[in-house]
Amino acid sequence: MNGVQDLINISQYYGKDSRFVIAGGGNTSYKTADRLWVKASGSALATITEDGFAVLDRQKLQVLSERQYSENTAEREEQVKNDLAAACISQGKRPSVETSMHNVINYAFVVHLHPTAVNGLMCAQNAESDLKQLFGEKALYIPYTDPGYVLFKKVEDSIKAHRAAFGEEPSVIWLQNHGIFVAADSIEEIKTQYDAILAKLEVKPLLIEDRDTCSCTEQVLPALRMMLCQEAIQLAGQTCSGIRNPYAGANLKVLKVRKNSLVKSFYDSAEAYAKISRPFTPDGIVYCKSNYIYIDAEESQDKIAQAQEAIPAFVKKFGYLPKVILIKGIGLVAVGDNAAQCDIILDVYEDAMKIAALAENFGGAHPMTQAQIDFIDNWEVENYRRSVAAGGASGRAENKTIVVTGAAQGFGEGIARCLLLEGANIVVADLNEEVGQATVVRFNAMVKSNRAIFVKTNVSDIPSIENLVHQTICNFGAIDAFISNAGVLRAGGLEDMTPENFEFVTKINYNAYFYCAKVVSRVMKLQTKYSGEDYYADIIQVNSKSGLRGSKANFAYAGGKFGGIGLTQSFALELAPFRVKVNSICPGNFYDGPLWSNPENGLFVQYLKAGKVPGAKTVEDVKEFYLAQVPMRKGCSPEDVCKGALYLMEQLGETGQALPITGGQVMLN
Repeated sequence: MNGVQDLINISQYYGKDSRFVIAGGGNTSYKTADRLWVKASGSALATITEDGFAVLDRQKLQVLSERQYSENTAEREEQVKNDLAAACISQGKRPSVETSMHNVINYAFVVHLHPTAVNGLMCAQNAESDLKQLFGEKALYIPYTDPGYVLFKKVEDSIKAHRAAFGEEPSVIWLQNHGIFVAADSIEEIKTQYDAILAKLEVKPLLIEDRDTCSCTEQVLPALRMMLCQEAIQLAGQTCSGIRNPYAGANLKVLKVRKNSLVKSFYDSAEAYAKISRPFTPDGIVYCKSNYIYIDAEESQDKIAQAQEAIPAFVKKFGYLPKVILIKGIGLVAVGDNAAQCDIILDVYEDAMKIAALAENFGGAHPMTQAQIDFIDNWEVENYRRSVAAGGASGRAENKTIVVTGAAQGFGEGIARCLLLEGANIVVADLNEEVGQATVVRFNAMVKSNRAIFVKTNVSDIPSIENLVHQTICNFGAIDAFISNAGVLRAGGLEDMTPENFEFVTKINYNAYFYCAKVVSRVMKLQTKYSGEDYYADIIQVNSKSGLRGSKANFAYAGGKFGGIGLTQSFALELAPFRVKVNSICPGNFYDGPLWSNPENGLFVQYLKAGKVPGAKTVEDVKEFYLAQVPMRKGCSPEDVCKGALYLMEQLGETGQALPITGGQVMLN
């Protein structure tokens, strides 16, 4: 196996292990006499391929060791960046800023990682003395040095001194508040060394137990999310009066909660929080910034009141939104520009908590100094990494969180998928857990920075809907739109319809819409209370053309849908003062979906058996009968309904409407 393939294998091996790599951090390299392959900025070790490495000319890299650079920090780093670019053989790839260090380490393979166990020691007060005690006097320790050229020269000089003192090449380099370099001429030896290091360091393993999130989460987070959106609008220099809808795209923030025994140990008191109130590593600054908010109020309303003071004060002082809010009783809250960023923030900040806990074994935590923090915050290289990590979706529903009931398959799946591709975070609410989970896996493979989750939900049961709302808030921080799509149909005339079937259809198609609106409107009222005047939330019922006119031998379904429009108009009147719009969409028939086309129990089959279409002898006869009633001779698709939902969400002047999407089959008077 060749060296580059070995490099890919060792990179993926550690990149997929969260003990070693978080948020795609770390870098790896392989060198020959004249070439160096090193991870390019923006590549993730877990999934890296040969294309993810920059290839450099080692002779040209030698310039970095020999050239005298400017004393001015900004000029020097720009000169170094240009020399790195000049040494690049591969085009369009930015080599890791630590490339020069990889080049001077005299082994074929170098794997630089930030293992939590290592940083528990490297971010501790007694880092150097305890390192020597554990690993001997030959252990090469580098006191914290600003990354980039200065760190490279420090490492290069330290390697030379180590050779002179011990007559050997160092294979492990320990960096205070940064991580570790492990080098060898084979990837097997790399693994052996890392295994030995972790075996010595894990003196007291952390036992972390998940904790259930409190029901107070949905009483607090939606309010905080809207406060943060307000601040984002102000930072962007926008006002509600200056832009038609400032609550869109980048101004909409996503919040996500994590709660476990480790998080609880740090939110329980201001004294405990102080131990994690400053960053330990450059990566912590890149992804979580260097300042955070701690809310220690006990009651939900007091938490909101404290946030109302803390958030604007934070933005005024630091000039940016907080990425991390630690809330007593609720948990660790990530504030992201998108859902994917929230996951990174949670992982990185929780890692800081682990480091602080492990550092207690080595004299207590040693955070970075303000000068060190300022360098990272202003360093062009780290700002580049930050911009690459931010990612971003785009579309008409960018960063909105939308719940779609009955979205595991069929029409609901199609609506949810279309909204997902428009940039929304989607909650698939459905009883079918197996299919729903598979749908979410497929959804998340389609997108970069927005996310989909599945929540098992019975829309005819209020506690189940309350759990749906709770899980949505814990994962995304808000509900911008709720699409009540779940529905059932049992065809039959007066002679055939049983009371049991009638009650079943009515409970799902009519009662459940009321249950959903009752529960979700509480959260939406909280959101609009703490937002600007141009923020509106939406409840949208997927109704039917059968809600606009009667349907022969289908009265249970039509009756529930007629009633649904009555609910829509009534809810709209009640919720209008709270800026919650309520509308219905009345689709025509989705002939290609399983509801109609399933060969065993689809409506074409049911209607044929029920004799609903006079003279029809085959399923095709039934289908032609229905197409002939549509002036545009087409069924309604999920894409059509998605466009209708987007219209209803975007417009700010209509509520209580029933929007027909029927191909002209049913028109409003």
